[in-house]
Amino acid sequence: MAGLLAGAAAGVVLGMLYAPEEGSETRRKVKEKANELKDVAVDQYGRVSEKAKEQFQDVSGKVRDQYGNISTTVKETADKVVSSVKEGYDKYKDQAIATTTEVVKDVETELDGMKS
Repeated sequence: MAGLLAGAAAGVVLGMLYAPEEGSETRRKVKEKANELKDVAVDQYGRVSEKAKEQFQDVSGKVRDQYGNISTTVKETADKVVSSVKEGYDKYKDQAIATTTEVVKDVETELDGMKS
């Protein structure tokens, strides 16, 4: 884009310099064309800047959405793991207590039998 504007400016300036007009008239036309080109460049910059801003907002919105989705999935998975571990602990805790109680009773019975 910058190259196109520079080329256009150079063409206008060269055309005016070779035109058979007074120096003051040529300078006025060069100044006028330079201002026109400046206005075009400012307008193009504004358009490109606005487009970049829109794209940034679009991408950042998508990233936020994806982060939210991933965060939710990780939290749900962590909750499932915690629940599963807790259920397993509760299930095997009761079994371990029952087995330990039986072993203690068996040992006590054996010890009582050895005393006699």
